[in-house]
Amino acid sequence: MGAARFLVQVTMLLAVKAALSAATNTTRMQANPAANTCSQAPTNNCHCQCELRPDSSTAIAVNALEDKIDQLIALVNRTTPRQSAPVAPISSCKEQFGKNNSSPSQVYELTFGSQVVPVYCHMGNFGCGNGGWTLAMKMDGTKTTFHYDSLLWSAQSSYNPAAGKTGFDMLETKLPTYWSTPFDKVCLGMRVGGQQLNFVVLSMTANSLFSLIADGRYRATSLGRNTWKSLIGAQASLQRNCNREGFNVRSGYRRNSKARIGIVGNQENNCMSCDSRIGFGTGGIPDNSNSCGNHAIQSGDNGRKRIETMGYILVQ
Repeated sequence: MGAARFLVQVTMLLAVKAALSAATNTTRMQANPAANTCSQAPTNNCHCQCELRPDSSTAIAVNALEDKIDQLIALVNRTTPRQSAPVAPISSCKEQFGKNNSSPSQVYELTFGSQVVPVYCHMGNFGCGNGGWTLAMKMDGTKTTFHYDSLLWSAQSSYNPAAGKTGFDMLETKLPTYWSTPFDKVCLGMRVGGQQLNFVVLSMTANSLFSLIADGRYRATSLGRNTWKSLIGAQASLQRNCNREGFNVRSGYRRNSKARIGIVGNQENNCMSCDSRIGFGTGGIPDNSNSCGNHAIQSGDNGRKRIETMGYILVQ
């Protein structure tokens, strides 16, 4: 029985009680006048106040009714849920971690203006440290969805947002966090061979990934070639020269290796004709179809490689 129905019953019983009490008093006065006594004889046509002596059976019935009403009220109080305090909206997983550093890794609703987006937040240390990591993108190097030349890098539009509610799987996504979430650190991850997961952390402060990438301008970083190679592991290969790294990395010749986030290498002592790369959103010679991972041809420090990976980009 619902709380609303109990309240209706209580209201009806209270009304019955009031009517019954009024009728009982009237009945006692009319049917049993002898039960009413005055403390003194009438004087000058003025009658004294009378004391009503309640009929015992009526009093018992009224008391039973009151007990029933009290029971119903107590039951309603137990079964009616208390209104919880409104939950303040959050716009990043880091913000949720700041509110409660014991928050589990799970889907949280992030709010950007009037838009509410469910996003899987990684709270523990999976390889980039804890503190609340907000997913921005997941990309598959065997596909061209997030190729260097894809318009998705310069657009404020989502791609397959439903995949933003899952962890480090094989589903591609781009979330509003790409253009809405400010950060001081970027977590970059690659899944190699469908199993091995490797991560590196890039220190960079920006209003969003969109602000770093969409305009196509090169922005340098300083992780170093060995750190970039650690995303691939022991199989990684890069040519030894150039080593240009960062955001919107390109060779001097546009047809050669490039990466939206990553590093390019060359066998010659310049950055004009780079034939190797490790990164996210890649393209160009030697293999324009590999959009995430590692590719190297002649003079790579670990030989020729073509490694397509699943890539993950998170911010904090």
